[in-house]
Amino acid sequence: MTSHGQTAPADAVPEDARTHLFNDRNLDRYRRAVTEGVERVARRVARADRPFTGVSPARLAERISGIDLDRPLHDPTAALDELDEVYLRDAVYFHHPRYLAHLNCPVVIPALLGEAILSAINSSLDTWDQSAGGTLIERRLIEWAAGRVGLGSDADGVFTSGGTQSNLQALLLAREEACAKAMAGSPSLPRHEILRRLRVIASADGHFSVTKSARLLGLEPGAVILVETDERRRMRPDALARELDRCRRDGLQVMAVVATAGTTDFGAIDPLPEIADLCGHADVWLHVDAAYGCGLLVSKTRRHLLNGIERADSVTIDFHKSFFQPVSSSAVLVRDAATLRHATYHADYLNPAYAAEQRIPNQVDKSLQTTRRFDALKLWLTLRIMGPDAIGELFDRVVDRAAQAWELINADPRFEVLAKSQLSTVVFRYLPPEGPARKLTDDANLHARQALAASGQAMVAGTKVDGRHYLKLTLLNPETSLDDIAHVIGLLAGHAERYVTERSPLHCGTA
Repeated sequence: MTSHGQTAPADAVPEDARTHLFNDRNLDRYRRAVTEGVERVARRVARADRPFTGVSPARLAERISGIDLDRPLHDPTAALDELDEVYLRDAVYFHHPRYLAHLNCPVVIPALLGEAILSAINSSLDTWDQSAGGTLIERRLIEWAAGRVGLGSDADGVFTSGGTQSNLQALLLAREEACAKAMAGSPSLPRHEILRRLRVIASADGHFSVTKSARLLGLEPGAVILVETDERRRMRPDALARELDRCRRDGLQVMAVVATAGTTDFGAIDPLPEIADLCGHADVWLHVDAAYGCGLLVSKTRRHLLNGIERADSVTIDFHKSFFQPVSSSAVLVRDAATLRHATYHADYLNPAYAAEQRIPNQVDKSLQTTRRFDALKLWLTLRIMGPDAIGELFDRVVDRAAQAWELINADPRFEVLAKSQLSTVVFRYLPPEGPARKLTDDANLHARQALAASGQAMVAGTKVDGRHYLKLTLLNPETSLDDIAHVIGLLAGHAERYVTERSPLHCGTA
């Protein structure tokens, strides 16, 4: 039984399975199927008057769990009808101007063109003999990105699945460099003893993937040292200096300092020049997580906010955040291409050692992944059709809008707003009137966010700061207007006020 009550005939004879293969004999079927799918998406986007329907997990799970995957529909149109009901209708639409929750961006059309092409050709970027020109396009994009960062002529890198993988690979390289340094100084020191002494220093507002990576890399529990931030939520260089000195005195080896260029909550950019000075003096690997802030690399007005990033040993970039690319499109860049050898393993059937000697460009030699999509094509077509200045203009628009949103909320007596972002987030909370109702602050903000999402009219994020619950706007849509933001703020205030009114002692006593 399909979701529309249709049942595939029990005696239906499946057509030759080969007719579903993408090849020269089935191009008409390919054109029809893809065109119909594109039209379904276009119709949904045209009708989406809100970012979400508010459907509950339980309700949607009930629909999907009832589908018998052993009984195909044998009809693309019927399958798309079903997909419309179980996915497209209730999808969260990031293109909508009132989606203000996470670091999800609307995507540009040239990148969608690239997505369609790369999916059909299905190149795998692990070896040259599976990708040919795809390999060289990815390498050229890495060269371009490293040039924008300013890493120098010896730089290299590779595309990844996202910032978490990029951070993991950067810290893997840092770990191996630190181990090599320790073994050079003490050849008899066992590797497990070296690992026990390794430490990573990061901002208290840095990304959780740093701690997760340390665990995956076999470091000691507590190996990640989080240092305090200033009033703008940026890493304090004096606190970093103290931790570097303490580790030295305690016989611990700092394998990496992780600075952030765009923290998830506050969009804060750590003071990169000062941090680079300290890392240089201590001879410590500097990794900059610019997954969010990388859009500044193509900004005509704000590139200076990344000054100092050119002194990093490795950099994380997420094009699927601030370059308006579909997921996934990310990269890890390194100052010294030779450090990528720590991710290299040779398999005789895939990338034998003699291939490197023959200078065959196998990207698997640099990557944690083996089979890997040609995600670089999306960025390539975006740059060739739009150009980097156009991307920078879009990112500047969302940063400008976030600054206006901060002023708007800061002027509203119903809310408390925290540090002004250098990028495009706003962290704030509803504050009930002074008195007993103030105890309901956390619950009121939690309720307001949940009620807004359930209504589907808009979506915002939430976070905790110093143990208290806050709301968060993350702006990545250049089409979001100040009127959109004001409307969402009004909805949040209404939900929070009703919650407080219904639960205040005076209201309860009257009831």
